[in-house]
Amino acid sequence: MDQPADFRLHRGERGTVLALTGDWTATGLGRTGSRLAGALKSGAPASLDLTGLGRFDTAGAYALARTAGFTQDSPGLGDRKDVGAMMALVEDRMPEDRPAGKRLDPIYSLLIRCGAGVEKAFGDLYSTAAFYGRLMETVGRVTMNPRRIRWAPTVSLMERSGLDALPIVVLTNFFVGATIAFLGANLLRQFGAQIFAVELVGIGVLREFGVLVTAIILAGRSGSAFAAELGAMKMNQEVDAIQVMGVDPYEALVLPRFTAMFAMLPLLTFAAMISGMVGGLLVVWTVLDLSPTFFVQRLLENVGVTHFWVGFVKAPVFAIVIAAIGCHQGLEVGGDVEQLGRRVTTAVVQAIFSIILLDAAFALLFMEMDV
Repeated sequence: MDQPADFRLHRGERGTVLALTGDWTATGLGRTGSRLAGALKSGAPASLDLTGLGRFDTAGAYALARTAGFTQDSPGLGDRKDVGAMMALVEDRMPEDRPAGKRLDPIYSLLIRCGAGVEKAFGDLYSTAAFYGRLMETVGRVTMNPRRIRWAPTVSLMERSGLDALPIVVLTNFFVGATIAFLGANLLRQFGAQIFAVELVGIGVLREFGVLVTAIILAGRSGSAFAAELGAMKMNQEVDAIQVMGVDPYEALVLPRFTAMFAMLPLLTFAAMISGMVGGLLVVWTVLDLSPTFFVQRLLENVGVTHFWVGFVKAPVFAIVIAAIGCHQGLEVGGDVEQLGRRVTTAVVQAIFSIILLDAAFALLFMEMDV
């Protein structure tokens, strides 16, 4: 059973001596630390007397370091090696007492934050370029030797990122097509041109909304999953273990996800276009009383296949962006869960922003090409 910790101050040859008695442990310390702090307000003792000290642990070491300012080199600690070891352990982990910083001018603080943001942006740009270079090198190496392709994880990821996302993609695009038809019917009816709601649905779904909505859904669903999976593996040092075994993590982890997304996003885009057209068809049929046969015939005559290819050609580019950003952010995760959460959030935000930016670039390109 622990003996209660206590202390006694007396005058020695070199000044005040602090004599410790009892067990200075977590269970035996009690309020002795606060009493010691009150007794030492007049000044710190010069040395320690450990002849009456019983057991000693990190709680006692922390009390001595915090209240009396003792360190591992203080006089009197040489009598007990365990006490010196505890003091050294606690001293290495003591928080630093930093003086309160001078309050910065708000404008100066803003400039500092802007500079840090610019520096981080250039750092991210450099790391992204390095990632894309490494990824392209891996794709070229595997293309030259197709036997290196890992078909089992690739097919599994195609199912998880593609087939499992089919219901939400189809349902979302169905309501998008229906919404476009509702808006077109209500607005065009004012001008007696409600029949052009068919062209509005066809061009809107085929050219823009089908691929755009599908890519955004997969960026939030599969892109974040890629970042979380690779980030968790990085935290658990599984990526390092793969490298130690002589396996390229880009070839084993990144390339299957890249291939799965590249293969499945165009297929999901096609399903999304069909679903959006069906949603628009049902609204036009019920609201405007235009038959499905008339809807399909007018699509073929006035919309054509050009708008389909304009929208469909964006899908592989969006797939590359989603997979690359998700995998890159996952491999950049450090050693704690907070960084994992930040990287997953960054992956989703960057992917959605890149998709919208690329869609705008495609719109300008096709406008210049008069397509």
